[in-house]
Amino acid sequence: MSNLTTTYAGLNLASPIIAASSGLSETLENVIELSKSGVGAIVLKSIFEEEILMEMEQVKQDMVGRPYIFPETMDYMEEEPHEDLIRKYLGLIEESKKAVSIPIIASINCVSNQKWTYLAAEIEKAGADAIELNIFNLPSHSEMPAAEIEQMYTELIEKVVKMVKIPVTIKISHYFTALGQMIKTFAKTGVKGIVLFNRYYSPDIDIEKEEISSSFVLSEHSDVAMPLRWIGLMSGSVKTSFAATTGVHDGESVVKLLLAGASAVQVASVIYKNGLHVVKEMNQYVLEWMKKKNYASINDFKGKLNYKEANNPASWERVQFMKEFRHFVK
Repeated sequence: MSNLTTTYAGLNLASPIIAASSGLSETLENVIELSKSGVGAIVLKSIFEEEILMEMEQVKQDMVGRPYIFPETMDYMEEEPHEDLIRKYLGLIEESKKAVSIPIIASINCVSNQKWTYLAAEIEKAGADAIELNIFNLPSHSEMPAAEIEQMYTELIEKVVKMVKIPVTIKISHYFTALGQMIKTFAKTGVKGIVLFNRYYSPDIDIEKEEISSSFVLSEHSDVAMPLRWIGLMSGSVKTSFAATTGVHDGESVVKLLLAGASAVQVASVIYKNGLHVVKEMNQYVLEWMKKKNYASINDFKGKLNYKEANNPASWERVQFMKEFRHFVK
């Protein structure tokens, strides 16, 4: 009998579908509803490095000039961010762990390796099953060399990995000069999972008002092509779990990504668009496909078509491009 159990980043999941970090996982009520939908794990909405540092700075400014504030207090504020934001987030972890039985993954949206990294240990104490470092830094400024950015990321990951015993995963973008080499470098830091790829908020332009506007928030089905290719290329080359995100909108995409070598997928946009019932539909699709193919478990076919295992590895790189190119040339 087929079942959907899988192992991602050392976590045992009843389904390969993970609720991605988003507003859908911001409250305890939502966490409970997500759990009921059939997801295998939940990534809580990210706590942002900027929020921590801004609150920390605001509290320091509020204290300046108060006669009853000791110098040692200001020194403490240099070390510890404002407790309210942290306390609420740690509280959500604790409450979620009590309310649901599936793994809860905390998420830190980070752009540097500043002193906030101590938070990883607090997250572990609160009971999180894993930590996802959402490395979110659009390389739009030319002042910082690529090597310096890459080194900063690596040091950040290594620092957090050393702080905790629970699995640490990273969610990265595709903005690297040599993406394959960077994935291999990240895998050597001790991370247990890599999520491909981070979805950046993309601005639009209102041509009538002649101003920048918001748009392109949710992913489209075609966006799955990017994680599909890179998981197919890298899953057989490094010893870490991969999860796919961005464009995972149906059960067929889940099957494709598992065949490419993903251990799990993360979804958010499709739930925003279609509702929580879509998770059950995706799970059912994967189960029916497995039964049709006589696969008892996901491990029976996971990575079957990745670069290392495929009969024609070049199909992940150039063959399909050449076929399609010829098709469109007149």
